[in-house]
Amino acid sequence: MYNKAPKILAVANQKGGVGKTTTAINLAASFARSGAAVLLIDLDPQGNASTGLGIAATDREKSSYDLLIDKVNLQSVIRRTEIAGLDIVPSTVDLSSADIELISNEKRLSILRDAIRLTSIKELEYQYILIDCPPSLNLLTLNALVACDGVLIPLQSEFFALEGLSQLMLSIREVRQTANPDLRIEGILLTMYDARNNLSQQVETDARHNLGDLVFSTVIPRNVRLSEAPSFAMPVLDYDPKSKGAKAYLSLAEEIMARNA
Repeated sequence: MYNKAPKILAVANQKGGVGKTTTAINLAASFARSGAAVLLIDLDPQGNASTGLGIAATDREKSSYDLLIDKVNLQSVIRRTEIAGLDIVPSTVDLSSADIELISNEKRLSILRDAIRLTSIKELEYQYILIDCPPSLNLLTLNALVACDGVLIPLQSEFFALEGLSQLMLSIREVRQTANPDLRIEGILLTMYDARNNLSQQVETDARHNLGDLVFSTVIPRNVRLSEAPSFAMPVLDYDPKSKGAKAYLSLAEEIMARNA
């Protein structure tokens, strides 16, 4: 039986379309493939991580909304997925009103952290908890930053990619100073990378020059199989395990596990 506190990682970037949910789904599946027990918490009102793991919108009686707003027990909102070792707390569109409903709550930034902490390690039995954040720096994302040990930042290999990082870095620093002193940046992940494209190479050079070891060695290629897999409600590891995208996410999981060994 696993008797250590799980490693909690938030996958966050306030910019949309950077591969955030793709990373959350496929990294979670890669951890599970390695034999770890994994929980993915979908905090994005769009619910794409939930859909991408086969939880239909009509089949989400309890969700992360209930966890945050109605303060139900974490275990009561956990759903099994078709992936062995991977569970999910699904999201619904109700979550889009969470910011307004939480604003008057004096503990509005720590609700997710408290929900996780109130669940005993014995009950959780997860090695990893991943949180898929919405593409904005709202109260949902801040809840994830307060609850997590580390932030994984997907960075699209395109023009202006680095410019959007400053606001997120500032938010991480503020949370570290006020609510979560142990918060760290787990790493920055280059996504949608095309080795044949000079721009991708330049973004990688700039990122590694400015951010150093924060940038993962693994890069996620622009890969059609990664784009197709969600429409079949499965991670790319199941959709096409031999694809470059599947191999890249397995490599990322190995890199993170090695960093935390």
